[in-house]
Amino acid sequence: MSESSADPGGNAELRDFLRSRRARITPEDAGLPPRSGTRRVPGLRREEVAQLAGVSVDYYVRLERGRGTNVSEGVLDAVARALCLDDTERGHLFALARPTRSRRRPLPPQRVRPGLYRILDTLTGNPALVLGHRSDVLASNRLARVLYTDFEALPQRERNMARFVFLDPAARELYVDWERSARGTVASLHLYAGAHPDDPRLAELVGELSLRDGDFRRWWADHDVLQRSHGSKRYRHPLVGELTLDYEALNPTGDPEQTLGLHTAEPGSPSADALRLLAAWSTPPTWSSPPTAAPLPDPAPGQG
Repeated sequence: MSESSADPGGNAELRDFLRSRRARITPEDAGLPPRSGTRRVPGLRREEVAQLAGVSVDYYVRLERGRGTNVSEGVLDAVARALCLDDTERGHLFALARPTRSRRRPLPPQRVRPGLYRILDTLTGNPALVLGHRSDVLASNRLARVLYTDFEALPQRERNMARFVFLDPAARELYVDWERSARGTVASLHLYAGAHPDDPRLAELVGELSLRDGDFRRWWADHDVLQRSHGSKRYRHPLVGELTLDYEALNPTGDPEQTLGLHTAEPGSPSADALRLLAAWSTPPTWSSPPTAAPLPDPAPGQG
C-alpha cells in the first residue's frame, strides 16, 4: 500500500494531521532501533506507528485515511503516545477522530457581557481585548486599539486577529518576531477548526487567507495546533519603540468560547515606561481650565 495514497472520501483533517505528526517523529524519537539504509518517507512508517500503538497495520491505515469509525479512547491514547503528541495535540486528535457534527450553518453571534465591557474600560494602563470564534475581536479597550489597530473602526467581518496579522502590512512591522506570532495565530486557528469543523465562516476565512498570503497557506498545511494560555511578545511600535509585553489568556466564567487577553509589562522596566507613554498618548484630552463662557447678551433698555 503506497504511503502517498489518498482517500478523498475520508476525514481529510484527521488524515493530514496524523500524517504531519508521523512525518516529524524519527524511530529514535519513538524508542525504536534505527533502521539501516535509506528510508522512503520522513519520520515513522505506518507499520511502525501501528506497532507502537498495538493495533494492526490495516486498522491504523484506515484511521490515518480518515476512515476510522467508533474509534475507542484507548486506541486514540495509544496512537497519541506512539506519535509523542502533547496534551493540546492529543485533544485535537480526539476532536478530529470523534467529532460532534452539526448542521453546516453559522454559529450564533457572540455577545460580550456589559460587565466585561466595563472591565475593559477600567484597564486604562493595560491593553486588553476579547477574542471569540475564529479569533474574531469582539471587544477591545482604547490601549489595545492603539497597540494593534482600531478594530472598532473596521467593518464587522474584518475584526479578526488572523486577518490583522496576515493582511495588515502594519502587523509585520509591529511584531519583532512576526513569523513566530503568525505561526502561533495559524496554530490556534487550527485548534479551533478541530472543535468547529462545520463553521462556514471559518472556511471562508481560511480560504481567503490561503489565497492572499503564501505564508498562511504554507503554515496551514503544517497542521500545528496551539492553545494560547500565557507568554510574552516583543513589539516595535511606531510611537514608543520596542517593548516586551506578557500576556494572559483567560476564559470568562459562563462562556468558554470567549477569551480575555490581558497585556502587562514588567514593573520598572523600559517596557513599562513605554506602555505608560502609550497609555498617556491614547488618553483623550481633558480641559486644563474651563472653557470661556459665552458673553451674556446686553441688557434690554431700562434694565441696566
